[in-house]
Amino acid sequence: MEFNAGLFQKQTLKLAMTQELTQAIALLQYSAHELAAFLEEKAIENPLIQVDFKNIRSIDPCVGIRNKASTVRERDQKNWIEQIGETSDTLHDHLLFQLNTLKITANQRRVIVLLIKHIDENGYLCAGIEETAQKLGLGLDEVENSLNILQGMEPAGVGARSLQECLLLQLERREYHQHRQRSSERRNGSVIREYPQGIMDLAASILTEHFILFAEKRWKSLAKLMKTDIKEIQKAFDFVQCLDPRPGAAFQKDRALYVVPDVVVRREHGTLTVGLFDDTMPRITFNEGYFSRLASYQDSEVARFLQEKQSDYQWIIKSLEQRRETLMRVALKIVEKQPHFFEQGPSLLRPMTMKEIAEELEIHESTVSRAVREKYIQTPVGTYELKSFFSSSLPTTEQDQTSSSQVKAAIGQLIKMEDKKKPMSDQNIVQVLAAKSGIVISRRTVAKYREQLGIPSSSKRKRFE
Repeated sequence: MEFNAGLFQKQTLKLAMTQELTQAIALLQYSAHELAAFLEEKAIENPLIQVDFKNIRSIDPCVGIRNKASTVRERDQKNWIEQIGETSDTLHDHLLFQLNTLKITANQRRVIVLLIKHIDENGYLCAGIEETAQKLGLGLDEVENSLNILQGMEPAGVGARSLQECLLLQLERREYHQHRQRSSERRNGSVIREYPQGIMDLAASILTEHFILFAEKRWKSLAKLMKTDIKEIQKAFDFVQCLDPRPGAAFQKDRALYVVPDVVVRREHGTLTVGLFDDTMPRITFNEGYFSRLASYQDSEVARFLQEKQSDYQWIIKSLEQRRETLMRVALKIVEKQPHFFEQGPSLLRPMTMKEIAEELEIHESTVSRAVREKYIQTPVGTYELKSFFSSSLPTTEQDQTSSSQVKAAIGQLIKMEDKKKPMSDQNIVQVLAAKSGIVISRRTVAKYREQLGIPSSSKRKRFE
């Protein structure tokens, strides 16, 4: 083969990813919050861009003070006591408050304060005893005694180093309070209530000696080891279910996250209407005054700067309009293809893929994926993520198709209505779905969907009472 060096012309067609195109793609996939943050950042970089949040109004504190002073005072006097409940203590604050009420030694206080700092949000201790003793220069016994004091505080189970220890601490606390209550009833001459003391003792023995078998619900092996009836194991399990595996979770006060829909679907006069929800989106305007002032200067650098920023503004406006148009087209197509969903709810969601929508709209599948990313649609039957409308199709015995969402709902309903003493196996579910709903799926698919729904296997759902 002969190789010769030379210059040759070749014509090719390719897509060049310019900065503007990259920005347009990014704007399409931004959620409403991400888009607002992006536009604010752009307004800082580009003085020709003005961002106006229509849903946020600035208030001059000097306006109307004289007319509303009495109203404000009355409102503050009314609400000050209600505001006390708004400030909730953290778990650490709650433990430190209890610590201040205890009569303990200085070393014990030092140890407990340090241990409290290592309590996580669920109430578990994340520091080791040896590490704490070495850090404070104290003996292991003294640190262990201090930990016992901490574990005696509220909530029950706090300061545990494992789930097993957490449950045992709560069991011990319950037994103590139950014994005191019984003693009180005897002294008062009242009738003693029946308590499952035997079940509590059995639960404590199981948690101490056979925790793994208990967690895996291996009832038959447990019953054999404990030399008791399997129904008693079931009762012990039900009792442990009443305990709290995360005793510190009650002190977590997360702020509520509100979903703002991007698309709104309404039913008007028997028909569905689709619109974009723009009330929370900032309005972009051109700073004409700033542009005019700088344009009056006869300077080439200033003129170049204005031209660059003006082009940037125009491209953002164009990208935002393309984003609105693409989102609207995708939303309209979804509503067109899912009319029964918007009338009766998720149980009638038909199978639909992004590729199917892309082909009908003559756009790329990735464009559909970006358009529905982290965007929500408000419908007459609830608010949903746009991407939740896309699901794979599964065959039925009637030569029709059903969506994976419908299959999951059917599986969940079957398990909910099953006889808990004789729960349905995955193969049974396959047969019932085929017979009653005409849904044809494999046992492995049932197992996969069941795990996605957080439903355990039939052996772990079985009850023995």
